[in-house]
Amino acid sequence: EDGGRGAAGCSAPSGRFVRCLYAVGFLDLFGVSMVVPLMNLHIKSLGASHTVAGIIGSLYGVMQLFSSTFVGCWSDIVGRRYSLLACILLSALGYFLLGTSTTVLLFAISRVPVGIFKHTLSISKALLSDLVSERDRPLVMGRFNAASSVGFILGPVVGGYLAELEGGFYQTSFICASIFLLNGGLVWMLPWNEENTGNREHHQDMGTNSFSAKANHDLHLKSSANRAVTNNNVFQSPWIQVATVLKKIKEIACSNLWDIFLVRFLMSVAILLYYSNFTLALEERFGVKPLFSGYLTSYSSALGVLAGCLLGPITRLYQHNTYRILLHSSTFTCTLILLYASALNIWMVILSSTFLAFSTTISRTCIIDLELTIGGNEASGTLLGVGQSVTSVGRIIAPLLSGIAQEFSPCGPPSLAVGLALVAILIMNANKQKYCSHGNVKLKNQ
Repeated sequence: EDGGRGAAGCSAPSGRFVRCLYAVGFLDLFGVSMVVPLMNLHIKSLGASHTVAGIIGSLYGVMQLFSSTFVGCWSDIVGRRYSLLACILLSALGYFLLGTSTTVLLFAISRVPVGIFKHTLSISKALLSDLVSERDRPLVMGRFNAASSVGFILGPVVGGYLAELEGGFYQTSFICASIFLLNGGLVWMLPWNEENTGNREHHQDMGTNSFSAKANHDLHLKSSANRAVTNNNVFQSPWIQVATVLKKIKEIACSNLWDIFLVRFLMSVAILLYYSNFTLALEERFGVKPLFSGYLTSYSSALGVLAGCLLGPITRLYQHNTYRILLHSSTFTCTLILLYASALNIWMVILSSTFLAFSTTISRTCIIDLELTIGGNEASGTLLGVGQSVTSVGRIIAPLLSGIAQEFSPCGPPSLAVGLALVAILIMNANKQKYCSHGNVKLKNQ
């Protein structure tokens, strides 16, 4: 950073704001990843059968599926600050209840507020989209994902250590709830009134900043408009807010974004199929132990963090053409999954896992950027919510497809993943003109 400017070329106040959101993403996944790996063991210790545990887990997924679109749209209406605080505090309540769950019923009840309101990362991404220009959005989103991934890497280690203590699960749940409360305090203390001050000041310092005058002016107008809308809508009756949410969701459903969401769905299922039987397939194909698979997964996660930090140079290399980056990274992902499915030894698996960590991280960021570029920032919360719902559908379908494909061969799931990825690539090629036209407008506006 130069001259006090913050992330993505923002001046000091906005840069500080963005860095605080990176911390929110880190703490969110750090707290969650402490608890989630221990939950199956805990619910079984309460006397639940495998079926009951599976039903509760599925209900959580269904709640996430239907709530993500509504909560994302609600954040467009009442504003990011109030929706983000509500999601953080209600998630903290869920993990606090989890820390008091001494019966299966209490365990199930504790998952309800988390299942409905655990959308902190989506709203944070929508807020980042509001703060930065379209040109710098992939870079900032990549850094946000990298910061979150660090929390995901460290959380299970701390959670595993705490689980060894007496009453370790309850302690871990209370610590997770405390982390969410800390996140809520961090969001409350963010310099909301200063978030666009740097955009006005920046007009005097064009020589060293990556934002253009037009981008700063548009960002200032957008921030001012968002605050005006928020001040009017946050005190509306719940019925008016619900009606507005349904209207915005209908507009998205009737838009021409179906192909983008279909690409996201197909690539999500393909990647989930790759990971679905990873440990079991390595044991059956190469005789490696689950511990080695765990190390390989952690290694891939660490590389994903590095990939998020490299998005800046990559976007500059591609001249900020998100469509081309997404197409090439998806093609690379398809090739790597094919390499894994046909691997003759464990070294080919390590090679594919190494580069797959980069390609999937880049694709995940670029598909979000493409959604926001074509759909428009005015409904960024709704778009990100719909995207999360699409991914949730993939999480529900992928285990079923994996089980069916695995009946034929350990290589069945990744082989099916290659086919789905190829369909996604064909859809992107068929809509090339549409994506490129938006990309050209994006470049001209910078």
